[in-house]
Amino acid sequence: MRLASRAWALLTHNFWWRVLALLIAVAIWAVVASEPELASFVTVPVEYRNLPDDLEMSSLPVETVTLELRGPAGELSGINDGRSPSVVLDLSDITPGVHRVSIGTADVRLAHGVRLIRAIPSEVRFEFDHRLTRTVPVKARFTGEGLHGYVVGSYHVQPAQVQIVGPARHVEQVASALTDPVDVSSTVGTSQFHVHAFVEDPYVRIQTSPEVTVTVAMKKT
Repeated sequence: MRLASRAWALLTHNFWWRVLALLIAVAIWAVVASEPELASFVTVPVEYRNLPDDLEMSSLPVETVTLELRGPAGELSGINDGRSPSVVLDLSDITPGVHRVSIGTADVRLAHGVRLIRAIPSEVRFEFDHRLTRTVPVKARFTGEGLHGYVVGSYHVQPAQVQIVGPARHVEQVASALTDPVDVSSTVGTSQFHVHAFVEDPYVRIQTSPEVTVTVAMKKT
């Protein structure tokens, strides 16, 4: 008898709260179930994670893909309200060379009830290379004509070298870094110019400070 009384007490404890929670759950389900299913195309950024520290991307990265999605109208409308899905590719197993990575459901973060139909493109192509660091000389570039027949007689760059880093194949092909053009059109005698150095290859960057000082000595022709 006591056991039956305890069981009944457990069943009736907070009974009306339980009924209310059940009614709310049923109402939410009814609203969601009654929403029309829509299709939508959305362009989203591609994010990358777990890229090995010793590798560099040596091809132009894919920045965005277009996703065909289907799901409840309410969830799809939220895409335009800042709740955009995202594509995240795990590169932890990547090795040097050319790779093609397919984009599937596991790579896309979606709201509840929304499903991925396809990604356009369905796969992305990457090329990776080992990271290489080198020291290269800095060459100054000049523009303008000196006054009264003066021309550049000599110049000195400080620092004379900079350290560059990037994919090995690209870094190996860089002979020197260049300065922004130094205008000597109004220069007579010796002058100093503070400019930036850069590397023409977009896959290679200067690891040290790009600021250099060019000291120019003009001479009469």
